[in-house]
Amino acid sequence: MTDWGQHLSKMRETAPLIQNITNYVSMNIMANVLLAAGASPAMVHAEEEAAEFASFTSALTINIGTLSAPWVRAMEGAAAAANKAGTVWVLDPVAVGATGFRRATGTKLLEYKPTIIRGNASEIMALGGMVASGKGVDSADSVEAAKAAADELANATGSIVAVTGPEDYVTDGSKAFVIANGHPTMPLVTALGCSLTGVVAAFAVGQPPLDATAAALAYYGLAGEVAAEMASGPGSFAVQFLDALHNITPEALAHGAKVQLA
Repeated sequence: MTDWGQHLSKMRETAPLIQNITNYVSMNIMANVLLAAGASPAMVHAEEEAAEFASFTSALTINIGTLSAPWVRAMEGAAAAANKAGTVWVLDPVAVGATGFRRATGTKLLEYKPTIIRGNASEIMALGGMVASGKGVDSADSVEAAKAAADELANATGSIVAVTGPEDYVTDGSKAFVIANGHPTMPLVTALGCSLTGVVAAFAVGQPPLDATAAALAYYGLAGEVAAEMASGPGSFAVQFLDALHNITPEALAHGAKVQLA
């Protein structure tokens, strides 16, 4: 039986520095989430310094939520620098199928070989070239419908692909896990999905990326379950969620992780 808590323990021992090129909506929330989990966030996106920073950070995340041409150049420079340094980097293809600019950016970033790709079902399907039914940044497709696209995308890119939703699916193209942790209130708090990408990156530093991603998803979902027990609505849930991320122990994760081979 896998001890999923060991991945949380190793992440906290490392306290990795995570560079996040993310959207305006999520910056503050994502930084607080990473601090609560035990990592160190850096919100570095300027074209003039993003690549330099990516050459020495522990891990990099790239989120295409609020795109602009200078940001895309920063993303490409940072991804190239991460590759050169052998640094883990995670792509969050927010609403990648919504516009031509997003589709082109997503396709371009795949050329830089992300270690992990994390998105909702519609995003993963669109990134893989399938017809998807996204509603802005929200998924209109089921995780089940995206599993084949995730496997194909993983095989085509060499990346770990995580599809997040009511149940999560993470695959390397041949081996896959289903993670059943989580709570329905989580999508009602803005930027929790974006922030999850940072937690996935933190877990993947110095750890096998498939297992680390599954552990990160279980940890995040378990925090949602714990928070829901104390919350009376989305506002109090957001506060309780940060506390849960901070207070969950490796032992609690080992006991509470709902991870199965797919």
